Amino acid sequence: MKAFLHGGLLATLLAASGAANAEWSTNLGYASEYHYRGIFQDESSASGGVDYESNGFYVGTWVADVGVGLEYDAYFGYGAEVGGVNLSIGYTGYFYTDDDFDNTYQEINLGAGFSIFSLDVAVGEYDDPAGTADYTYYSLTAEKNGFYGKVGGFAQDFEGEYVEAGYGTTLGGIDLGVAVILANKDLVGFQNDGKANESIVFSIGKAFDIE
Repeated sequence: MKAFLHGGLLATLLAASGAANAEWSTNLGYASEYHYRGIFQDESSASGGVDYESNGFYVGTWVADVGVGLEYDAYFGYGAEVGGVNLSIGYTGYFYTDDDFDNTYQEINLGAGFSIFSLDVAVGEYDDPAGTADYTYYSLTAEKNGFYGKVGGFAQDFEGEYVEAGYGTTLGGIDLGVAVILANKDLVGFQNDGKANESIVFSIGKAFDIE
């Protein structure tokens, strides 16, 4: 599953930017550990993506090393500001080159942002050779001056909650970040002998505008 600023949260940020012109961009990143929605994916993961945005519409793709093959994601959507609230709707598909790591997720992303707060909801389906599972993901994030805190979790066929806090900044055009993640045993018990998971993650990245 994908990390960083994609899906519903990306659309919310695009809406907040108020960009009116079409724009291509690329990004490269590295994380000491790859976590997504509180779930550990892999250690020492490199990633990269390409995005296109025009008047609130966006489309893009993103690839990450997950140790056993690659994760590759595709997403598109639209974000706009309505009455001072940034709203977004989109689609994200998560795919993998090796079925031994994971299988396909597809979801509808909904986002809303006001002041320092953003709410994200994803309604999705997990496709596994043994069958399908439905899930709903939800998170509430507060961010100010680079510091942020997040609470999130799952409902329906998936369950579990996590909290995350961190800080991000840009130095010399390089994005730097650190995050502390605490996921409860319901979310990561199958990976960690039923114990809660605590992690500190460092990340570095760079975005490039394409003219």
